[in-house]
Amino acid sequence: MFEIKWLWQNLQGNRTRYILALCLSVIGSSLTIANPYLGQRIIDTFIAGDDARQNLIDQRGLLIALCLGMIGFSLLRTGLAYLTTMQYERSSQNTLYNVRIYLYNKIQGQDMEYYDHNRTGDLMTKMTGDLEMVRHSMAWIIKTIIESLTIFVAALIYFFSIDAVLTLWLLILAPPVFVVAFLFAKRVRPMYIDLRERLSQLNSTTQENIAANRVIKAFAREEFEIEKFTAKNANFSKANKTAALVWLDYFPYLETFAQAFNVILMIAGGYLVIKGRITFGEYAAFSSLIWAVSNPMRNIGIIINDIQRFFASLAKIVEIYYAKPGIVNEHRAVEKRRYDGNIRFDHVSFKYDGTTVLHDVSFSVQAGETIAIMGSTGSGKTTIVNLIPRFYDVSEGRVLIDGVDVRELELDELRGNIGIATQDVLLFSDTIDGNIAYGDPELPEEETVRYAELAAAHDFIRKMPDGYDTIVGERGVGLSGGQKQRIALARAMAVRRPILILDDTTSAVDLETETHIQQSLRSLDHDCTKIIIAQRVSTTAKADRILILDNGRIIEEGTHAELLAKRGYYYDVFMLQNEGLGRQVAVSG
Repeated sequence: MFEIKWLWQNLQGNRTRYILALCLSVIGSSLTIANPYLGQRIIDTFIAGDDARQNLIDQRGLLIALCLGMIGFSLLRTGLAYLTTMQYERSSQNTLYNVRIYLYNKIQGQDMEYYDHNRTGDLMTKMTGDLEMVRHSMAWIIKTIIESLTIFVAALIYFFSIDAVLTLWLLILAPPVFVVAFLFAKRVRPMYIDLRERLSQLNSTTQENIAANRVIKAFAREEFEIEKFTAKNANFSKANKTAALVWLDYFPYLETFAQAFNVILMIAGGYLVIKGRITFGEYAAFSSLIWAVSNPMRNIGIIINDIQRFFASLAKIVEIYYAKPGIVNEHRAVEKRRYDGNIRFDHVSFKYDGTTVLHDVSFSVQAGETIAIMGSTGSGKTTIVNLIPRFYDVSEGRVLIDGVDVRELELDELRGNIGIATQDVLLFSDTIDGNIAYGDPELPEEETVRYAELAAAHDFIRKMPDGYDTIVGERGVGLSGGQKQRIALARAMAVRRPILILDDTTSAVDLETETHIQQSLRSLDHDCTKIIIAQRVSTTAKADRILILDNGRIIEEGTHAELLAKRGYYYDVFMLQNEGLGRQVAVSG
């Protein structure tokens, strides 16, 4: 069975402990018959037997020994139960720890397309609730199954040793119990698969709304989001109740069959006692162990319930566990070399979900050059820079760095030569110093300050309560858009990579700050090829070359002066932005 094989595979390092737990379960459960046997001896010898009175006088030592034996076996079973539970818990917790690290590394190793198609809330559910369900299955469900089977088999063996006929009368109820259990399992499994999906949707909605709380408040959409969450919560609650209440359709049958064991025992057992076929002590042994037969059948529905939850959760975990990225980072232990920074796009086309985003794009960037890319929204600007570090792979053509196709380069080395400040600025819940030095944790403090100065961030950082030790809130909460962009720019420059990609990273700063940043970029103390995506002509004017994109194609290419002379898209943008500036000056005057 795949599920058992998967669990065994991931028990590596804890298999001995888990097998020990299974063995202790069998031993402890087998000892269940000890006290009924001792009780039978006491009843037949000292209570209901023909020589009971005389035996109480002559064999008092035996009575004391039997009583002490019952106490001893009870204590032994309690101790074994504690030891067994500890072994199950430790092995399952250790396995959970190892699997969670493995899954986290798996998620970290996925390419961008994987994140595009998997919701954050769904991934969080898999890493938390689904994994905990697997641990619960290892520590409780399997334990319960093993112990129930062992007690059931041990009780039957003991019963057959006393009287086979009475035992067979009791077993007459087993077939209908298993039929009911089978029907229940068949009906409830798809419900738990659906329940798992609804939980994922609920978690995704929660995560999305918490992350977007500022936007929600800005548009006064709290009521709408509450209604949306309430609807998701109602869907999950309804599915949960439906799955839970299915058990009630089958519970009366299983409970009736379980109670019927006692009825059969009273009728058939009482008859056999009257006939003298079994002793009163043997009947008492049957009576004290009848739960060992009825309880597993009574609990079979609960066990099946949890097993179906386990299957639903494991199916989701396996999706991550065996997921293979299209772009593989093999983390080969090779000596990382520093690139020169030559970049060439050779007839590159790129499709995303069947939609062509780039069409036959070709251009070259020499080492040390600064290239600016402009174009309307959706023209493919960000896609171009995403292909350089292989966040995505081209559909056709090649992207080459220093004459080598990026698909042939080791990913750690490739990305270790590229500094990036992304369009969507993300700062970690850490100090400002920690965020700037994120790419190089060993960066000296004076270097952190220097790159903050280059990014025009030093002045506002210095004014913060704890300066560079100020803790930044989640995703940079507490900072303005321009402040976050400048910290992200300092972070990208601080790693001193030969290729620097800036994706619209000065859109939220004022013109004076932008001028300072442009001057800093031109005066970096290390050789660096720069690719800058921007919408402001003031950002692109000093670039060595400017590329204009439209619908995934390069429609213009040249210097600032050359593009103005062509009177195309770039000229129109230049005139529009300068006209707007002229109006602002006129109004302020």
